[in-house]
Amino acid sequence: MHDVDVRIALHRRLRSTHRRELATTRFVDELGIVGRVRVDTAVLNGAFSGYEIKSERDTLKRLPTQIDFYSKVLDYCTLVTTDRHLAHAADMLPDWWGVIAARETKDGVFLVRRRAPRLSPVLDPWHLSRMLWRSEVLHTLNELNLCSGIRSRPNSILWDRLASSVTRHRLRRIVRDALKSRSGWRADEQPPTGGVE
Repeated sequence: MHDVDVRIALHRRLRSTHRRELATTRFVDELGIVGRVRVDTAVLNGAFSGYEIKSERDTLKRLPTQIDFYSKVLDYCTLVTTDRHLAHAADMLPDWWGVIAARETKDGVFLVRRRAPRLSPVLDPWHLSRMLWRSEVLHTLNELNLCSGIRSRPNSILWDRLASSVTRHRLRRIVRDALKSRSGWRADEQPPTGGVE
């Protein structure tokens, strides 16, 4: 079972789960969140959810780093993995992470939810604000009348101003809305169409 097989099954499941809100839901593969950390599949609608895929051929070497950064910016985090990794990965995951088991059948990959995700209790405004591009954070600060004296300052100053000036709940919505409306980024494709209904 390859990564692409699991990904196609996941996209099929996500499209089914969100079938009543497809017009307001955005699916993004390989969404960069910090440095070289990328979310395999992100879903943006009323929440910011991420799915990390660990197929048969993957290792769990990067999982601790992924757990750390996913948990700081995503509302809901879910690991999608095979029986090969399930027990060991489950021991590594915080209890608010969801777990989906991927099993290969003669009809393709079948996904079974083992644990539902819960809202991350360690969302970090500092990391979350850094999801915004400079133009996005400037636009937001301007709308909030928080641009005074910092318009030409480095990005880190802009991000810090935003992170320290709004509630975590409001920042989650600001970032989610910006990512949903963003265009022209590298990972701006919709999910693979092979096998997706």
